[in-house]
Order: sequence, then C-alpha cells, then structure tokens
Amino acid sequence: MTTAAPTRPTKDFAGRRQDVRRFVDEELIPREPILDRNDDSSAEAMAELKRLAKERGVWALGHPAAIGGGGLPFMDYVMINEIVGRSYWGTEALGTLSFQDCLMLLEFGTEAQRAKWVPLLFEGVTGPTIGMTEPEVAGSDPTLVQSTAVLDGDEWVINGHKWFTSGANKAMYTSVFVKTDPDAPKHQQFSLILVPTDTPGYRIERVVRTMGHYGGNHCEVRYDNVRVPAENLLGPRGGGFAVAQARLGPGRITHSMRWLGQAQRAFEIMCDRVQTRYAHGSVLAEKGEIQRYIAESAAQIQAARLMTLDAARRIDAGQDARVQISLIKFFGAQMLHDVIDRALQVHGAMGVTEDTPLERMYRDARYARIYDGPDEVHRMVVAKRLLRRDYRNEAPWSEIVR
Repeated sequence: MTTAAPTRPTKDFAGRRQDVRRFVDEELIPREPILDRNDDSSAEAMAELKRLAKERGVWALGHPAAIGGGGLPFMDYVMINEIVGRSYWGTEALGTLSFQDCLMLLEFGTEAQRAKWVPLLFEGVTGPTIGMTEPEVAGSDPTLVQSTAVLDGDEWVINGHKWFTSGANKAMYTSVFVKTDPDAPKHQQFSLILVPTDTPGYRIERVVRTMGHYGGNHCEVRYDNVRVPAENLLGPRGGGFAVAQARLGPGRITHSMRWLGQAQRAFEIMCDRVQTRYAHGSVLAEKGEIQRYIAESAAQIQAARLMTLDAARRIDAGQDARVQISLIKFFGAQMLHDVIDRALQVHGAMGVTEDTPLERMYRDARYARIYDGPDEVHRMVVAKRLLRRDYRNEAPWSEIVR
C-alpha cells in the first residue's frame, strides 16, 4: 500500500487558530448587525475591525511574509479559513479577501504591476475584483465570453459588458477576462488585463440587487472603448485560462473551508435552540426528528471537512486535485444549505427574521451552488475525468487501498 506523505498544520498553529477564533467571536460577530447595514456606520465598523486585526497579529495570515503577511503554510491557512468563515464579514475584516489576487499578481504580474497593486490589496485599501461573467452568455462556459481587447499601438482597447464583477464599486482596478486572440485555439483566445476603475469608458451601470440585498456589491459594468497601456496585460497573452485557474483552484479550497465555518456556526445555533425551546410536552432536543437534524448535520459537516482537507493535502503535496476540488465544491455547497436549512427550521418563524444570523446565512448559502462554477459543471468534471481514466486506480480513495 502506498500513500502520499501527510501534510499537517505546524506546531504553533493551535495558538494562531485560537487568536483568530477569539477575534471572530468576540470582536467581529458582535458587530455583524452594524456591518449588515451596508452604510457609513458599517464602513466605520469595518475600518475599526481591520485596525484591530492588524494590531492583534491576525491580519492576512496566509499572505506571504515577503509582503508583510503572516506567511502561514498552506495547510495552516486552509484551516484558519474554517474560523474566518464563521462570519460573512470575516474575509474582509481579517484581510484574507485579497489572498487569491495577491498570489495571482505575485505569480503572473510584472514587477511594475506588483509594486502598484499588491501593497494596496494587502492593506485592504482596495478590494479585489475580477470581470468574467457576462449577462448575454452562460457563465458556466467562459469560452463563450464576448468582451474583446484589441491592441492598438501600445494600448489595449477594450469593449464589452460584464456583470457580477463583485466589489467593482469599491475597487481601484478590475482584472477583466477578454478575448484577445480570436483565431487561436479555443482555450488560448483569452487574456486577463488590469483596468483601473477610473479609466474613461469604464462604467458601472448598477450594483445588482440579489436575494433582497446589495451586500455582495455585484456590479454590472460596461467597457466602452476603454484604453489601457499594453503593459497592463496580466500574464502571457492568450494565457487567461491558465491564470484564472491558478487563481481559482486554491480559492475553492478556502471557500469550502469557510462554508464549514458557516455550517458549524449554524449547527451551534441550532443546538442551543433545541435545548431551550419547549413544545408538545418536551424540549425540541428530545424529539426524534430534531435528533435526526442534529445527527445528519454533524455527519455532513464532518464528511465535507475530511473531503476538503484531503483536497488541500493533495494540493500541498503537489498532486493533481481536480477531482477532489470539484467534489468538495458541489458536496460542500449542498452541505452548507442543508445544515443552515435545518437550523432555520427549528427556529420556526424566528428563523426567517433578522433576529438571528440564519436568514442572512441561508440566502448566502444559495450562491454557493453557482459561483466558482455551478454544481452541474463540477459533477460533469468528476464523472468525465473518472470515466475516461483508470477509475479503479484514479478514484479519490484509490491511493489509500493500493
């Protein structure tokens, strides 16, 4: 039997994790009602949280030490995200929001691009935003993207229509995915170009209202003859897919860990409720159906957690993890919905009010089955990859039984 060498958190990880847990539970969660307002008071509260996070040494723990971050090893950072995910606002308050984009710039950006944008991202002065999805074509198939960039002398001229460019209204630049080489092979036609949001012709049409609120800052953006210098190309020309996938792969791991944090918090809220709510002769915790809710939620959370850590382990060991990442994307999204749904159910009418965080958590959980690739695409990836390969030896559990 052969197995990959296990990768584990470092020895001092427990202390860091406890520091983050205290910050999230004692500083961040009590401020959530203010942050949810999405107004000037929210901005002030977030600025204070960022200051506290930096002061207490829990800011940007996964970012490389070379740019001022915590420099945590990958597995440590993966598990920190489980705590960050306990609050919707955790990524912004703890400086993890810019992790993927900082790494993308460090790996693919020019020296000038890194010098200009990485410090601003790291400090939280600007948020990251990427323009891929378009309303006219299916977002699940980025080869259909219609936005174009044409090289005119020493400038790119960009035209197109994007939406769900999340955070564009708070960002200083957008990494826009555009067709630059229409005659090249399908997956080599596209590039990423950095576009400052104050460039003439870059126009935010609206912040799209989703699930009853604007908190996601999902923006619809028009590019009308937007001109940026040729050196704003991020990575190689025609390499947009490679750059985007390098950004998305580890990001799906951290997404899934944050979903676990949300699910665990919902589980705790559910357990607290059922031990105090009395109906039909006993507290809810004594009723068989409620006990099923608790047991099934615990099983789903644990299964998703082990699957996610296994995918992270493979990435950390430099192994192919495409199947494992797709598995956790659709399984984790369903787990998140199911656990929050049960927690909401045991609260009855209160569960759909703003008196608990469950209503917000439930709405946000529905997005998980769409962004970073819809569930259907990830199921297709898993099935096709296993069926066209040696599924007896390439299944996720195969290395354990060989």
